[in-house]
Amino acid sequence: MNTGAAIGNLSWLASSLPELRRFRRDAGNLEHTQQVLLRDYLSRNADTAFGRKHGFADIRGFADYAERVPVRNYDEFEPWITRIATGEERVLSTDRVRLFEPTSGSSGPSKLIPYTGTLQQEIRRAVAAWSASNFLAQPDLLLGRAYWSLTPQMAQSQSPESVIPIGFDEDSAYLGGAAQKLINRTLATHPALRHVSDMDEFWHLTLLMLLLCSDLRLISVWHPSFLVLLIERLRTHWAALLQDLERGAQLSEPSLRIPGSPARSAELRSGGCDDLHGIWPKLRLISCWADGHAAASIPEMQALFPGAVIQAKGLVATEGIVTIPFAEQRPLAYRSHVFEFVDDSDQVHLPWHLEKGKTYSVAITTGGGLYRYRLGDRVQVDDFLDNVPCFHFVGREDRVSDYFGEKLSEDFAGNVIRTVLSSVDPGPRFAMLALDESLDRPAYILYVEADGDLPASLPQELQRELCANPHYELCVRLGQLGSARVSRIQCNGFDAYASRLTASGMRLGDIKPAPLSRRSDWNRYFRDCD
Repeated sequence: MNTGAAIGNLSWLASSLPELRRFRRDAGNLEHTQQVLLRDYLSRNADTAFGRKHGFADIRGFADYAERVPVRNYDEFEPWITRIATGEERVLSTDRVRLFEPTSGSSGPSKLIPYTGTLQQEIRRAVAAWSASNFLAQPDLLLGRAYWSLTPQMAQSQSPESVIPIGFDEDSAYLGGAAQKLINRTLATHPALRHVSDMDEFWHLTLLMLLLCSDLRLISVWHPSFLVLLIERLRTHWAALLQDLERGAQLSEPSLRIPGSPARSAELRSGGCDDLHGIWPKLRLISCWADGHAAASIPEMQALFPGAVIQAKGLVATEGIVTIPFAEQRPLAYRSHVFEFVDDSDQVHLPWHLEKGKTYSVAITTGGGLYRYRLGDRVQVDDFLDNVPCFHFVGREDRVSDYFGEKLSEDFAGNVIRTVLSSVDPGPRFAMLALDESLDRPAYILYVEADGDLPASLPQELQRELCANPHYELCVRLGQLGSARVSRIQCNGFDAYASRLTASGMRLGDIKPAPLSRRSDWNRYFRDCD
């Protein structure tokens, strides 16, 4: 047992139990809970620029709210967020905006999500209910440390156009307050690891810290391929890792000195790199994405760690938390934000009016100052926890290619293609970006049909432009994606494209050229179309 981690976990459990009890208690009174949250948002933010414009002071319930405030996407919120970035206060919320957290945008490389103290409290409520339920279901988790995959910091953390800081210094800072300190006490890796920008060094230090952690109980990653890549690197760098583990290591970040442990190095050497249970015998739970494309990696995860429970993550966005894992379901985080759901006919439904088996798009109102904000995530109702709907993630509604968390949107891809092909004369007749999964390391391919010469530097320019998307750039740095490539099509590109889609059942009249495809097998069709 790791005493320090156990104290931190027990303290976190004690502080989380009241929220777990409230989550269970209020599940039978969903409508009342959501109405209380809405009234609180409206009353606290009536005297803001957004609140005055939309008459928050006169809104009496969901019907008034829907009439006065339209469902919006990020582009429609951007002018308000720009005002906050220039230093104007009380724009979207009376709370001070502590920072902007970047996430990928639709037509631009990123969008900035305002974070306030209230939004952090809402996130803490959801995480508390999830964590406490895990501890009660598997008490062994209390006795050791956890690995929460860190996000290496982006090169630029401050925008010259914003007086508000951009990006958290630590991933645990999403929670803020005492919860952040408690979580940090239980971590297998050091929070400063996030500041290591060299990816070889990042992987190496991560593995050294994990190898030292014989009491590891919980692993939390986003896409399961992250963990698969980590284990691949463990095996290919086993000798160097054991050597550094024996003598100690310190690389670029001064606070990240790894103390030498000859005994641990000798113990691991005797077991070998294929004995993952011997390396982490106490591992009990792995939390990761398990919906959509991520589901394909789950069997490999289960084969690597047969003694651990694989728990499907809830739906978490930068803007807020939609669902949490709870009692083998993923119910709505109904105590954290106000939710509405848009069906395929653009009709808006409140959470207590949803139907099992139906698919909806999520709109969210949060303490960060986003009102009826359309996330772009589509979910399907699986079941109900008392009155609370439980979901699984279906996919994005805004034509996003998102295999590993890269979140490339169609509009962004179109802008990239126009930029990198602007010097090709005559202009290309067909150009489309799509993932190729058949490569040793999956990578995005720009398929181009053109008479003119293509610049030799085109692949490098393409990669640079795509890396303006922070999620794509991170997937490349982590090794989940290889560098983008260019493939010249030696036939009629649109004809091959249309033939592929009509063969899958689309009407020819409905097919339009698109800058981005979410299909990953285009190399075969364009290669064989001569």
